Amino acid sequence: MGASCAGVRYNMLMVTMNNLRQPEVARLLLRLGLAFVFVYAGVSSLRQPDEWIGYLPHFLASASYAETLMRVFAVYELGLALWLLSGKFVRYAAALCGLTLVGIVLADPNNLIISFRDIGLICMAVALAVSAE
Repeated sequence: MGASCAGVRYNMLMVTMNNLRQPEVARLLLRLGLAFVFVYAGVSSLRQPDEWIGYLPHFLASASYAETLMRVFAVYELGLALWLLSGKFVRYAAALCGLTLVGIVLADPNNLIISFRDIGLICMAVALAVSAE
């Protein structure tokens, strides 16, 4: 009887593992992961813009309108996140996320000690863009 239960559990595990290999699950995880990054950055920079202004390129961080710019960009990030989560036109949402991240990296190449992570996120966005239906 014990061997039979173990066999059933093994079969259930294999069915679950096979379902996880579906491309839809991979795309969903890419969407959720990318959206989380934009939600976190957007909400955090709206709540504490002073802590995020330092990540702007120097010529923007020292501008008198830096905090306003940070808030506008935060709303933009939240819009991208909502677009990803909506599941509508995911290819375009992911492409715009990738371009946004490329812009962040290129805008301040001296900040690569922080923005190197964005390169991985760019790859996520491109993977989602090319795999989205």
